[in-house]
Amino acid sequence: MLPAYCTNVVAGRTLEESCTSVGRTFGAVRDAVVPRGRLPIGLWLSARAATQLEESVEGAAGMRERLGAHGLDVVTLNGFPYHDFHDAEVKHRVYEPHWADARRALHTERLANLLVDLVPPGTRRASISTLPLGWRQRFSVEGCGASVGVACALLEQLVRSLARLEDRTGVRVTVDLEPEPGCMLDRSRDAVGFFEHALRARPGEPDPRRYLGICHDVCHAAVMFEGQADVLRAYRDAGIPVNKVQVSSAISADGSAESLAVLAGFAEPRWLHQTCVRGADGGVRFWEDIPFALAAEPAGEWRTHFHVPVFAQRLGALGTTQGAIDECLAELAAWPADERPTIELETYAWDALPDAARGGDGLAHGIAREIRWLEERMRAAGLTPQAAAR
Repeated sequence: MLPAYCTNVVAGRTLEESCTSVGRTFGAVRDAVVPRGRLPIGLWLSARAATQLEESVEGAAGMRERLGAHGLDVVTLNGFPYHDFHDAEVKHRVYEPHWADARRALHTERLANLLVDLVPPGTRRASISTLPLGWRQRFSVEGCGASVGVACALLEQLVRSLARLEDRTGVRVTVDLEPEPGCMLDRSRDAVGFFEHALRARPGEPDPRRYLGICHDVCHAAVMFEGQADVLRAYRDAGIPVNKVQVSSAISADGSAESLAVLAGFAEPRWLHQTCVRGADGGVRFWEDIPFALAAEPAGEWRTHFHVPVFAQRLGALGTTQGAIDECLAELAAWPADERPTIELETYAWDALPDAARGGDGLAHGIAREIRWLEERMRAAGLTPQAAAR
């Protein structure tokens, strides 16, 4: 099948706004990519929209039918952003509430209950991606050092809820932590350590690894200078399921004055753009946003967390980490078919791109181009999607 596309690229403060903007934008994408077929999407619902859906008369099944009228099928949920992801300034708020806050657990459980009725009938497994515990600096300071323990307790409670949901509906919903630069789990070794030491199976309790896993974001690992195959193999070797892969591409710069001048144009007020620089000695230094890295003037290879169109190999004087996508796909192609994750494109920052990088053909055209590009790369890797009616 086609790769899914994450709908957090469009605004969705309320349920009605989500339905309208997703239907309008992705209905147009479906018409361009697969006009007589179905387009899979990864739906993002804010906490407000999710609550409104839960309380609505039609419920999740009604939203499934409404999106289905546009030829759209929900196959996964993005449970990471809780608040308005398209507010004028998001920055650190995207990591709130963190996993030591009961609101995060309640929101995620609500999403799981909705997801079983949002996915196409007959679906037996579906993923919800979520934040990797929280932003490290705030998460570690709050709770007087007890935040990890509270987060584990809430995740264990969630596992029990997901087990009951599977018993009741026959659908296994997984909640998948998404390592991201600057968070508690920002490298594969952090995630592996958390699963091995904090999320252990207990007698008489559901196995956490049946319901909790990893959402691997290609851009995030690339920014941290981790090899895609190395990361994915580390999870597999540790027996941690990778239930979703978000295909995305980051910015790279060679550190020249020209490249850094162009990079400065990508600094914008809405989202954090974490930046890592690898020096000649191989060491990697981290800054939480572009302006802080530019002020420090480190020498070396720069990589910045800014989701740029996956089909772009270069952005003027800047490069991208596009090559990491092929590395990721090649590794997944070597896995048994029943272990391969849901593949979802996630380029949410289209409207924050500088004009020169955005192109002038509109959002739906750009998304359709990304889907076609990834479909071709999947075929080249041996991850042949099912033939789509065109």
